[in-house]
Amino acid sequence: MPRTITIGFDGSAESRAAAEWAAREAKVRGLPLRLVEVREPLPEPVAQAPFSGAQTGRQEKGDGGAEALPADGWGTTPGEAATGLRLRHPGVEVTTEQVAGRPHEVLVKAAEDAELLVLGSRGMSGFAGFLVGSVGLAVVARTERPVVLVRAGEQAADEHEPDPTGIPSAATRYRPVLLGVDADRPDDAVIRFAFAEAARRGTGLRVLHGWNLPPYYVHGLPADPDVYRAIAEERTATLAKVLRPWRAEFEDVDVVEESFGGSPSIRLIDASREASLVVVGRRVRRNPFGIRIGSITHAVLHHSAAPVAVVAHD
Repeated sequence: MPRTITIGFDGSAESRAAAEWAAREAKVRGLPLRLVEVREPLPEPVAQAPFSGAQTGRQEKGDGGAEALPADGWGTTPGEAATGLRLRHPGVEVTTEQVAGRPHEVLVKAAEDAELLVLGSRGMSGFAGFLVGSVGLAVVARTERPVVLVRAGEQAADEHEPDPTGIPSAATRYRPVLLGVDADRPDDAVIRFAFAEAARRGTGLRVLHGWNLPPYYVHGLPADPDVYRAIAEERTATLAKVLRPWRAEFEDVDVVEESFGGSPSIRLIDASREASLVVVGRRVRRNPFGIRIGSITHAVLHHSAAPVAVVAHD
């Protein structure tokens, strides 16, 4: 049974943007799309009231094909949303599912059978970026499948280079995929995901690696600036060595490597404005208490101007 591109859908503007992104991704990958709507159980007194319990705590599956397309192309139900997605993305198989439970628990479970889980995230006012809520953070922290966060208002044209007149267009080349990598502790799953996404899009890959000076070198910098240069060259060589086998495997992907001193989060956030997708890693922590996704990933999730893929790794 093929895996799916699964989307957590609640009808909000952010989940609609995420569903459109997921449909485009499903078409590129040749996979079916599954819309999952979570219905939180009503409090016991309400659930026992006449006619209320019959609509609570049930699980429904279907293709939603019997529902007509509303004027806005979405409607208020997953079935109506699925109808619109099929019309806008011909050839993509779309199914819907309604599951009762706590949202983050249902979505983590749904991710187990997914190739990719896609969630919406509200765009911050005043500047491009995300506002990741507690459910989104909990899902990212607990699932071991890749999760993509898509901000409200995300359009297909945002992932592409402007046309010759400077107007956004989905008909032009994809912007590069952006990868943040730890060259000292590289993970194959994160790197492969980024290279594969760039290959599917027919675009390049921009790889950023940030590093800090060892504490015992800092005081020597004013007297010996060559120390910084030597460390920078060593770090650049380390990054090149990490990426060499991936360049060979994905030889059609043009790669730009950038190694620099300082925190990678600021550079990743700034570079996200010119990216179609940002890929970062999250080390798996199987402690059931707390939400830990790492400071760099946390910062990128909240402030990236492009969709963000978080790939879990050991």
